[in-house]
Amino acid sequence: MTSCLGKTDRVYVAGHRGLVGSALCHTLHKRGNAVITTDIDLRKSDEVARFYQETRPDVAFIAAAKVGGIGVNSTLGADFLYQNLVIQNNLIWGAHQANVRRLVFLGSSCIYPRDAAQPIQESALMTGPLEPTNRPYAIAKIAGLELVAALRRQYGRDYFSVMPTNLYGPNDKYDEQAAHVIPAMIAKMLRAKRDGAPFVTLLGTGKPLREFMHSHDCADAIITIAERVEQPSPNHVNIGTGDEISIAELARLVAAEVAYGGELRFDASMPDGTPRKLLDCSALRGLGWQPKYALREGLRAVIQSLTAAAPESGVRGITTRPAESFVLTLHAPAFALVPDRRARHR
Repeated sequence: MTSCLGKTDRVYVAGHRGLVGSALCHTLHKRGNAVITTDIDLRKSDEVARFYQETRPDVAFIAAAKVGGIGVNSTLGADFLYQNLVIQNNLIWGAHQANVRRLVFLGSSCIYPRDAAQPIQESALMTGPLEPTNRPYAIAKIAGLELVAALRRQYGRDYFSVMPTNLYGPNDKYDEQAAHVIPAMIAKMLRAKRDGAPFVTLLGTGKPLREFMHSHDCADAIITIAERVEQPSPNHVNIGTGDEISIAELARLVAAEVAYGGELRFDASMPDGTPRKLLDCSALRGLGWQPKYALREGLRAVIQSLTAAAPESGVRGITTRPAESFVLTLHAPAFALVPDRRARHR
């Protein structure tokens, strides 16, 4: 049996309620895979171990993490470091102990040095200092990357990592204070539009350059790699679009799609983070993969789905009701996704 992801494989997606995890579930279900999810507390190693033993997935995608924007990353560093270490250690080591055949760990482009040469190649890892504002989160992700690589070297596990760029899409966290840049911008501008505010204030100078990718494109790229690459070299693969935009230009684009006509102000007293972050995705492009969503069209789809949820204000839809939890039905004639009424919210 090939180690690559097959259509008959039973696949566990950790973090199925989140931005990337929900996109992975959607894409895997479309291609016919049986998808396993759970709402157990991933910080408890005994629960994770029991879950693996009971469900026996063939493949695991580790997309569960404590995440947030530059504000919470810089103020809650201990929480981000500790909780991510615990979650990913339980999931990765648990998969190894349960003999899961193939595992894909999702890292983050913040693992690379703050001043890495652009576009950033996979080999840039640990060649310079990290961006201070998200260093605890980055160190946790680097530790996960190394655990995956060590299991590959020591035990011959078919485990590897992917490093997505900055993402946006359905099931993101639309919190003005804690979210990543795109959902935070959308939330601020929808609220300002509703309230008739003459301006919105955005953090930083607006000068940094960033690469953004729709979560469904990211999921498609991850699954393409899992399907077609038997032994990634190096042990992780960058995932991005190859396009970049300044934060100021992004703000104007979001304002246009939201139809907010107020002034955009930038608070230069707040940190900018890494000045530029564009990934070299030559390995991914070598597979013939290309993104489907241009940034404007992707933003438009996300904003339309939010405002459709609450047309009277365009804001209430930001706080979306969590999607139902799904688990694999092992007793049905064919594998299927059914609502899990017993699962406890993580």
